Amino acid sequence: MIMKIAEIKELSAADLAERIQAEQANYNQMLLNHAVSPLENNAQIKLTRRNIARMKTVLRQKELNK
Repeated sequence: MIMKIAEIKELSAADLAERIQAEQANYNQMLLNHAVSPLENNAQIKLTRRNIARMKTVLRQKELNK
């Protein structure tokens, strides 16, 4: 699921950190599954990685604006 920046900015810092952790676990599981047998949609790996980067960017911005 792709999250838009506006949706990510609405989350609190704690929720964002929790969501990042969940997405990273999902990403690692996808990589493992893809290594065993190829996924139907390889682009999902790329989208998940970019989604994590978006969330980390917004979290860092919130940390700096405190």
